[in-house]
Amino acid sequence: MQRLIKPTLISLLAIFALSFSSICLATDREKEKRWASQIVDSLLDGEAVYLNDGQADFLAIETRADDPKNIGVIVIHGIGIHPDWEAVIQPLRVQLAADGWNTLSLQMPILGNDATSKDYEPLMKEVPARIDAGIRQLTKAGSKKVVLVAHSMGSRMANYYLAHKKIYREAQTETPIIGYVGIGMNVGNEDYLSKIKIPILDLFGEKDLPSVLASAPQRAKAAKQNKKYSQQKVIGASHFFEDKDDELVEAVKKALKGF
Repeated sequence: MQRLIKPTLISLLAIFALSFSSICLATDREKEKRWASQIVDSLLDGEAVYLNDGQADFLAIETRADDPKNIGVIVIHGIGIHPDWEAVIQPLRVQLAADGWNTLSLQMPILGNDATSKDYEPLMKEVPARIDAGIRQLTKAGSKKVVLVAHSMGSRMANYYLAHKKIYREAQTETPIIGYVGIGMNVGNEDYLSKIKIPILDLFGEKDLPSVLASAPQRAKAAKQNKKYSQQKVIGASHFFEDKDDELVEAVKKALKGF
């Protein structure tokens, strides 16, 4: 009897551990729902839309230009926040649309408030399906090309996606990604950058996080094979570009026109 109980108990514990692990490594859907409820009720610019990542629906904010260009912009927020965050994200999605680019700001996978950047690593596998869904939505709106604009942890997610695009991409569209603006890229993105071939603007503030500033030379070195990689430092800007929205948007607009 003892021989039968032990393997069964071990098997049950293994199944429980795997189930618990998968729960811990998944996005916090309840937090996403809470964010969505707050955003939809207070949204002033753009329209809330729900896309599907193959597992469930998630929120995005679509802001259409009156006379749209053929390039659409996917906006990707940073750690633990939402697609209408007042710093960086909202100014980009609204002002770029006002200047002719359809924008789509995505709710990315999130964890609890105490989660660290390291805790987010297992969530990277959930990123490609969301960006693919965003590309399909922009294509429906008439975009012929797409640019990714991502901030902080969002830039890490975008880097992950672009570095693994050939493996993960599932979009039922041939809409090309022609450029990428990574804002406030932190340390640890070097391996991803070495694999990305499309034009990149590595944008950060003069008063950015110490780790962002210190890792700038390593990022440039990692991307040296990409002739269309460049860095730009915005004078006086912090990681969240407080009081520097205009400078942020102008830098991104210039990049969009050059892609």
